[in-house]
Amino acid sequence: MLEVKNLVVKYGGITALQGITLSISKGQIVAMVGANGAGKSTTINAISGMVKKTSGEIVYEGMRLPSRPHEVSRMGIVQVPEGRKIFPTISVEENLILGAYIVKDPLVLKQNLERVYSLFPVLKERRRQGGGTLSGGEQQMLAFARALMSNPKILLLDEPSLGLAPKLIIEIFQFIQQLKNEGLTILLVEQNATKALSIADYAYVLETGRIVAEGAGKELLDNPIIRKAYLGCLDDTNQ
Repeated sequence: MLEVKNLVVKYGGITALQGITLSISKGQIVAMVGANGAGKSTTINAISGMVKKTSGEIVYEGMRLPSRPHEVSRMGIVQVPEGRKIFPTISVEENLILGAYIVKDPLVLKQNLERVYSLFPVLKERRRQGGGTLSGGEQQMLAFARALMSNPKILLLDEPSLGLAPKLIIEIFQFIQQLKNEGLTILLVEQNATKALSIADYAYVLETGRIVAEGAGKELLDNPIIRKAYLGCLDDTNQ
């Protein structure tokens, strides 16, 4: 469904990605784990068009992916950014409507609103409130819901559990699993390696811009060599 081939990204004289190659099959959760600075978020941002690739190729359903973010989203690839990045001064519902900017049919827009409100009842209760008045967990729900408003085919999740309490982290990962069960394809960047690998169909371990290990999520999680070498600093079994 989505293939990244020999992706290189440079920031000035710094090479952030050194030839990343990965693939995502339809209906899968694919996770990328690794320490801060490993290149996880850069990979997602390159796919979504938020950063410019230096070289390499990104192919979606047999076609080269465009480089502009709005063109990528029109193809059905939508990012939920790190830090949520909702609009704090407008209402919850206005945030959601902005997420559906590519949806032109008013009936579809209404149906999409009903769907996300059924998934996140608290957002319906707070639909007239400013986005900035929500709790951290509610803002993460809003970020998810905003992305779903455009009927994505692939969801790019960048650190969805960042800054959340342990109980909310459990809920977020349950929701990610629910979306996968509904047929959505997900690329998950997550520093909580234990949680990410436990739900991933396939996973890649990144270190300083390179893929150093890959395999089924639970196989990587159960591999003592991988855990000790690459996941030890990320493993948080208390969450």
